[in-house]
Amino acid sequence: MWLNKTLIYGLFLTLTSVITSAQNTAIPDPNFEQVLIDIGLDTAPINGLVPTANINTITNLDVAGKNILDLTGIEAFTALQMLDCSVNLLTSLNVSNNTSLKELYIYNNQIPTINLSLLTDLKILWCFSNILSNLNVNNQTELISLVCWDNNLSSLNTSNNTKLNVLVCDNNNISTLDVSKNTTLSRFQCGTNLISNLDVSNNLNLSYLSCENNQLTTLNVNVNNSLNTLYCQFNALTALDVSNNKSLIFLDCSNNQLCELNVKNTNNSNATVNFSSNLNLNCVVVDNPTGTHTNWLPAGFSNYVSNQDQCSNFVNIDRLESVITNTLYTLPGLTYGNYFTETGGQGTPLFPGENINTSQTIYIYNESVCATNESNFTVLITSEAYYIPKYFTPNNDGVHDVWKVQDFNNSIKNIAIYNRYGKLLKYLPANTSGWNGIFNGKLLETNDYWYAITLHTGETITGHFVLKR
Repeated sequence: MWLNKTLIYGLFLTLTSVITSAQNTAIPDPNFEQVLIDIGLDTAPINGLVPTANINTITNLDVAGKNILDLTGIEAFTALQMLDCSVNLLTSLNVSNNTSLKELYIYNNQIPTINLSLLTDLKILWCFSNILSNLNVNNQTELISLVCWDNNLSSLNTSNNTKLNVLVCDNNNISTLDVSKNTTLSRFQCGTNLISNLDVSNNLNLSYLSCENNQLTTLNVNVNNSLNTLYCQFNALTALDVSNNKSLIFLDCSNNQLCELNVKNTNNSNATVNFSSNLNLNCVVVDNPTGTHTNWLPAGFSNYVSNQDQCSNFVNIDRLESVITNTLYTLPGLTYGNYFTETGGQGTPLFPGENINTSQTIYIYNESVCATNESNFTVLITSEAYYIPKYFTPNNDGVHDVWKVQDFNNSIKNIAIYNRYGKLLKYLPANTSGWNGIFNGKLLETNDYWYAITLHTGETITGHFVLKR
């Protein structure tokens, strides 16, 4: 009889324990339980248990910033749709039972891994500032916001997240990132990674792009017409064209290797632009080269142009007048550029001090890291005693600006210039500097003009030439 009572009592204790276990959920972390007490889901004192019935219907739980080390017990919150356990001391988290979750905020913890495979309704995941080395979001097809910056991720696959609107994955070790399936993406931040190629051609809704501090050598944003902010500083870009980005109001492309920058997007007056520390960038294409750019860096930059072709003007180049002589011509020294027999720095190099004994065009070519510039002049070797030019172009470009007869043997006494009606326009004594196409202070029109050259022998030579404007 005694044995039966003992047996019955033991069975009673076991059943009581099972019932108690089913009615309560273990909460081993006192800080976690204190939060539950504070929000009315448990009662003091802290005993490591909370009534399961108090928590299994809760849909939103915020335990952020409470110094929680262990979130054991969260598995009993089976109805949770939003969990915020950010800014705690968590080193692990099991949310496999919380299959109704739509929002999960676990940032600023020390979590190395998390299994999200059963959270197929998840829309928002903010897991930044942890120590995650892997993040699998393949089953989260409803995800619209993924913020996972400042982890240890070396890869990230978002190909199944076709509804993604926000992707922030800065400060990881990601080398490749394919966002071609994320066609609804509007905010994309992938700065401070190891990315060498980035294709955003499918992201037509993109308004904010931050890809700074990577290894990009090219970046094409021509189709991203909604783009209003672009951070791409600290890369290796050599060219950047944002002329199609009419909504762009903030651009930072500093600390690259830019040779070409086109910001001519009709919105310069509203924009803040920083292209500092692009040491070889000698000009920038803008809406209005003479406009004010007070919100732009570097301050004091003035080489603004309306098209890229004008950038060559900022590469220094020497310019020489064409030469007509009846002897050898010796090439003078140059400050900017080198001599070549063909355009573009091609052909045979020529050097200062070298004698030219045949008529030819000689090119002066200079190049910087980013651009080139070129001038040319002709050397005409003649056996005549004098040379009479057939035309001149008085437009102050430094080439053929005056009509001047070359007198090699001092055989000319004077020169008279007439218009078509025989009116004297200019009288030139010997060894004059020539005629600039002006009569009585007025520029004469494009036309033919006549000359009468009187030689010391008394002979007169007549003919005509063209003034071209």
